[in-house]
Amino acid sequence: MMEPYHAKYPAPFAVLGIRTGGGRLTDIDYLLPGAAALAPLNRLAEEVCRQIERYLRDPEFRFELPFEFDGTPFRRKVWRAICGIPSGSTLTYLDIATKLRTAPRAVGGACGANRIPIVIPCHRVVARDGLGGFMRARGGLPLEIKRWLLRHERA
Repeated sequence: MMEPYHAKYPAPFAVLGIRTGGGRLTDIDYLLPGAAALAPLNRLAEEVCRQIERYLRDPEFRFELPFEFDGTPFRRKVWRAICGIPSGSTLTYLDIATKLRTAPRAVGGACGANRIPIVIPCHRVVARDGLGGFMRARGGLPLEIKRWLLRHERA
């Protein structure tokens, strides 16, 4: 069972459900717009909210939060590659797959398994011929969030 949220931060595109544990950021979930906000319940959740606020004011802001690439060795490689994509830029699933000598679909799977989006900016990974998916979806609110984040970063 998932731990309850330690903060719920209302962003322009969704409410961000934030979980922390062991002195690290563990999860950021996109909740529906209009979900109830929750003031930070610990110092780390407060810092996460503060840094998200800075990112929303300045898309060039670089997060400096304690987190762990918590996943399989392959997923950790993909997430590290994604962290290297600067704000305002995108790479395709194929670009990352070529760099890591794997398949684009496998890169997409790792993106979908990302538990700390925005901090690990999987929204910067797009399809060769369009946006691609987001949050394991190919339409609806998830793609609207991806569009918002890319517009915010002027990508």
